[in-house]
Amino acid sequence: MTPTDELRRTLTTTLRMLAADAVQKADSGHPGAPMGQADMAHVLWTDFLRFDPSDPAWPGRDRFVLSCGHASMLLYGLLHLWGYDLTMEDLQSFRQWGSRTPGHPEVGHTPGVEVTTGPLGQGVANAVGLALAAKMMRARVDVPGDPFQVMAQRVFAICSDGDLMEGISSEAASLAGHWRLDNLVMLYDDNKITIDGSTDLAFTEDVARRFEAFGWRVLRADGHDAVAVHAALEAATAAPGPPHPVLIVCRTHIGWGSPNKVDTEGVHGAPLGDAELALTREQLGWPDARFHIPETARRWFAEAAAGKRAARKTWDEGFAAWRERHPARAALFDAHWSNALPDDLEARLLAAAPAKGATRKTSSAVLQAAVAAAPQLVGGSADLTGSNSLAIAGATPVGDPEAHPTLGFDFAGRQIHFGIREHAMAAISNGMLLHGGLRTFVGTFLVFSDYMRPSVRLAALSHLPNILVFTHDSIFLGEDGPTHQAVEHMWALRIIPGVVDFRPADGVETAMAWAYALRHATGPVAMALTRQNLPALSRPASFEPADVLKGAYVLSDDAHPELCLVGTGSEVGLIVLAAELLRAEGRRVRVVSMPSYALFDRLSRAEQAAVVPTDVVVVTVEAGTTTPWRALTGREGLTLGLDRFGASAPADVLAEKFGFTPAQVAHRVQAHLRGV
Repeated sequence: MTPTDELRRTLTTTLRMLAADAVQKADSGHPGAPMGQADMAHVLWTDFLRFDPSDPAWPGRDRFVLSCGHASMLLYGLLHLWGYDLTMEDLQSFRQWGSRTPGHPEVGHTPGVEVTTGPLGQGVANAVGLALAAKMMRARVDVPGDPFQVMAQRVFAICSDGDLMEGISSEAASLAGHWRLDNLVMLYDDNKITIDGSTDLAFTEDVARRFEAFGWRVLRADGHDAVAVHAALEAATAAPGPPHPVLIVCRTHIGWGSPNKVDTEGVHGAPLGDAELALTREQLGWPDARFHIPETARRWFAEAAAGKRAARKTWDEGFAAWRERHPARAALFDAHWSNALPDDLEARLLAAAPAKGATRKTSSAVLQAAVAAAPQLVGGSADLTGSNSLAIAGATPVGDPEAHPTLGFDFAGRQIHFGIREHAMAAISNGMLLHGGLRTFVGTFLVFSDYMRPSVRLAALSHLPNILVFTHDSIFLGEDGPTHQAVEHMWALRIIPGVVDFRPADGVETAMAWAYALRHATGPVAMALTRQNLPALSRPASFEPADVLKGAYVLSDDAHPELCLVGTGSEVGLIVLAAELLRAEGRRVRVVSMPSYALFDRLSRAEQAAVVPTDVVVVTVEAGTTTPWRALTGREGLTLGLDRFGASAPADVLAEKFGFTPAQVAHRVQAHLRGV
């Protein structure tokens, strides 16, 4: 239902002024971007976006990503006006304690928000992940030639100059062009202003030509001309010719409607101020009442929302008929969407795991069993598939079947090649998880988790179960040297709230780490795996594989131990041998493997003390940063690790030089116990 020009002005002015009023009331925020984007957002939501305000999780909806999350009041205004569960009180509580309208949108916190955006460029990469997942799900469940297509949804995004300056957006856009994601349309809010001033200060490239080089189709529109924006979106979604993602360059004016601050940095990240807000109302012909929504606007949005719900009902009827025609495909859809896993998953993975060897190789064997048990599991590596041991045996590479025919691409494939794009890889994986229907894993060397950290943090903030496989986890990768040798990285990941770490010591721990990651649904799981071979561990008869998921468990114990050796990953085998030397010298020792500090930390104090006693000397051994371990050892304990960068040499030489041999560990423990 296309509004008249006069009514459209009322609707878009409502959006603009809700944003300006909310920012003014909060005395904090970004009014300029919402004021400039209101016209194109209104056209998009009204004429192209498929959604049902009464069911934000409807699988058949189109996805909308506001990558420039600082423009959050635009999204909150749209959600409120279209009838999502977001009240006027929520708008008036913008950026306040306990509100559902935080400064930047957060998925799961505000109904209708698809993606947590704030750090610029992340939303662009998330949108690429959403579009890729939609393509992959369509290839799995839709039936060619059937009149009803389940996964025909599209992904729309609005991005800003700042988004396109960030490197992650180029990484992600390059992949979107490579994958020819013609279900992705991005509107670029080309307002030429950043916080510091004109974009000419630092950003003078030809964005359109850059995206054309990435393989995108580029269109242009006056972002304040509803007819032009509609025509561009219509052309973008018609998709004539070869498939391409589409960028629509929309020239806009930041702070549109403000007589003195339009096109200035002054409206970017600060309230208009009472005086300018009054002048803006006067210029736009708006009543002198904060948070004003005209009755004509309310009626129009209510009627338009009813039209969206009617379209949803038609979709539901088509979906029900499709399920009857294709019960096998319907069952596949349900299994993917629910992340169905076999009850005996742990047993299957344990059976597949070699007892000894490099844990990256052990992980590879477990992965093959995992993909057989979970058809929804897909993933890949940042150009290190062989090194990370993340190749899925016999898997088809993900991509457009018509692109590079000799490579055998198919969106029904399971092996994703991200190229050397760690940052975008993690954010794209986040987007895929947000879409639904697929579980993802991604991998690189542990040292390059630095490139992924912002996306890992957002996965944790968004409660996304991203499986992160990091190999070459310590100085013991050897000759590549300190640029590639992780030292501080395990703790850098552990201290992100919501990240569950695993540094397994053998096949059993690796299998259980994968099982936990596949069943876990509320945050990322980060595995750190070795390049070098590790021995199989001997465990007591009382051991159960589920003990691994307590985070720590006892490997061996003496009566009335006087010290407790705690190790992770490759250092567990080391402390087992060191304990034998200490016992030979008369020491009473408990040996503890701690595959997951996060899971151990979740135990009660009594449960923790049952594994790591509080009345003995505690010694931690991990080939990395030591300081955080002092929370476990206390002032009387000992932390053995590495508080410097590594060196280029074979692994056995590094072990000798840095004190990671059984004899050296035993000697340092004895010296500590003697008070030397």
